[in-house]
Amino acid sequence: MSADVMSRSIIGTSVRRNDLLGKVTGDAKYVADMQMPGLLHGKTLRSNVAHARIKRIDTRRALALPGVKAVLTHLNVPRVLHAGSPHPRSASVTCDQYILDDKVRYWGESVAVVAATTEEIAEEALGLIEVEYEALPAVFTVEDALRPGAPLIHDRGPGGNLVLEPVVYTRGDVAKGFAEADLILEGEYEGGRPTPAYMEPNVCACQWDGNGNLTVWISTQTAFMVRGIMAEVLGLPLHKVRVLVDHMGGGFGAKQDLFQTEFLCALLARETCRPVRMEFSREETFLGGRSRHPAKVWLKQGFKKDGTLTARQARVVFNSGAYGSHGPGVTIVGTSALTSLYRCENIHLEGRCVYTNSPIAGAYRGYGVVQTYYALDIQMDEAAVALGIDPAELKLKNAVREGDIAPSNHPLIGHGLEDCVRRGQQEVGWAALRGRERTTTGALRRGWGIGCEMHGSSAYPGIKEQGNAIVKMNEDGTVVLLTGTAGLGTGAHTALAQIVAEELGVPFENVSVVHGDTDVVPWDIGAFASHTTFMGGRAAQMAATEVKKQLLVRAAGQLEVSADALQVRDGAISVVGTDRSITVRDAVCAKKGIPAAQFVGSATYYPTKSYSFAAHFVEVEVDTETGQIEVKQVVPVHEIGKVIHPVGAAGQIEGGIQQGIGHTLYEDYQIDLRTGRSLNANFVDYKMPLSMDMPPIHTVILETAPDPGGPFGAKGVGEDPIVAIGPAIANAIFDAIGVRFRHYPIKPEQVLQGLAAQQTSRSPA
Repeated sequence: MSADVMSRSIIGTSVRRNDLLGKVTGDAKYVADMQMPGLLHGKTLRSNVAHARIKRIDTRRALALPGVKAVLTHLNVPRVLHAGSPHPRSASVTCDQYILDDKVRYWGESVAVVAATTEEIAEEALGLIEVEYEALPAVFTVEDALRPGAPLIHDRGPGGNLVLEPVVYTRGDVAKGFAEADLILEGEYEGGRPTPAYMEPNVCACQWDGNGNLTVWISTQTAFMVRGIMAEVLGLPLHKVRVLVDHMGGGFGAKQDLFQTEFLCALLARETCRPVRMEFSREETFLGGRSRHPAKVWLKQGFKKDGTLTARQARVVFNSGAYGSHGPGVTIVGTSALTSLYRCENIHLEGRCVYTNSPIAGAYRGYGVVQTYYALDIQMDEAAVALGIDPAELKLKNAVREGDIAPSNHPLIGHGLEDCVRRGQQEVGWAALRGRERTTTGALRRGWGIGCEMHGSSAYPGIKEQGNAIVKMNEDGTVVLLTGTAGLGTGAHTALAQIVAEELGVPFENVSVVHGDTDVVPWDIGAFASHTTFMGGRAAQMAATEVKKQLLVRAAGQLEVSADALQVRDGAISVVGTDRSITVRDAVCAKKGIPAAQFVGSATYYPTKSYSFAAHFVEVEVDTETGQIEVKQVVPVHEIGKVIHPVGAAGQIEGGIQQGIGHTLYEDYQIDLRTGRSLNANFVDYKMPLSMDMPPIHTVILETAPDPGGPFGAKGVGEDPIVAIGPAIANAIFDAIGVRFRHYPIKPEQVLQGLAAQQTSRSPA
């Protein structure tokens, strides 16, 4: 191990998070906790039809209610087309929304808002608004939306109900590849509609001052993007909009979007000349929030007898719901993901995204890759069974490795996927598990499965990102990092402070972080795409490097040596190879006749793409009498380059596994396919695994393929764990009972139906 690696003491250590005390004591203030003089409460009236034109809307009775200060409808708000997502000019989104429209496109869409002195009065006022609808034909499935003559949900776009032109990825000669195959498998795979279910519902508060400046307090992953799109839609210059984000209770990608309420909250505040707050109820996080895209994947692959992949063909269709949101980006990323993970020279992939009169699907942890890798990894397991090959060995044989081209068209670094699979095999004793005698009696059957994934850090090439940071050293040697990166509750700012402390050689406790104020911190694109540590951390490291250069030049004069002869560690600057040193504080602070130093470093980092890898090994128990599935244990192995904060990284992995278990076995936001009405927009009917449902998780983190583009080699880990867990569970269920499921969620009644069909097929005619 190099001396440089041996000297590191802050990164790789689970220091106490710098937001811990505030959250434990309750001092941490979220937007819903804020109190302002004269605060009004905004509430939203939502449609009770899935597709209709608004023929008439009468707000007179609501306006006459004492305590009501303003009512807004499509008749009195600006009509500006926007993307709904704060990336209006990227390939990831499409412009198809207005603040309010004279047409509703899904059950639960906003049609009016009220501002009143209390929440109760605002709720009462909603009931006094009269709306007359002219019903339009509705379509809720992609099949219905794509049929000839289907009602159009939007009158713009590439044609019909397509959100974007189909995306196509081709490599080699797929017909030739299938001709060379000894085994050809094809199947259809389907994913449901889970929602992010973050702890903190969507919320924002808005206030204008006498100079026409707008301040927005909001729970968002993309403060500067919110500033940009609100300025654009409301017709303001950027310096007139200030966005503040402090503590957040989760986002999981979905809080990249704006949810109409942000514009409406600002307009209500301007109309009333008072601050206004609008907060979603839990039901509204379902109705007006974002879900994962329901998807259908047709996948066909060819294999030689030894397991070598010869061809891959796929058709992927995503259900975007009533608006595009991140449909284009999800389609591009999810479809292109099938070019990789398992090596294949001959590929033809097609991806489509379709409008329906359903709830809006948007960005959600895993961003299209969850859906397509679920299909790919299950079919690899099916191929292993058909070929008589160990599933882990089949995946190892075809695993992407050093130099292979990733979906972003960049060569991969290292053998991360192979490392994860091999380490997982060792951890669980995979060879012995595969050779064990299966239980064929009794109601409870156990099985093991493996799921794999790779995921990029950054949204490149779909979005050309940049990370910015400013680091300044105070006159006592302490340090301030100014960063625009958002903290979703993951401890990201702690990791960034560790990176700065490590680079500068000062104690972690001497670094503070300023964030969440668009008037103060440098521009940032937002927290998504697993890039906060990779991109924001690298920018912070680069800015810290600039400060260190300035610091060592000053210290060199005091120690009468060249700056190259100095090193800094644990807050002390020393001459290499000697015992001569001074503290960072003494080097910086004022001395007689010499003013204190003011060191400032700024940096901009333009990343391309880095990939992390994972293999999840899962044991399940299936009750063949009730159909209940219980995950008994999970051994996730993740290769993430370099661990900055071990507990934080493990928390990301284990949290992703919880969500993945939910997607695979429980969670599915459902609507009535006749009316579009929401059926389970609450935590009573929408089931998620709770703490008592979680299995033991033995997390293994590898650092075998560090990326030189990341800080100290670190890569992302935010989205990875939610991808591999699903197919691992599905494959383990097959190992337990011999029934193959190609969809999620897998419900107990479907297990019983599958077992019954299995029994029927085995019975003599």
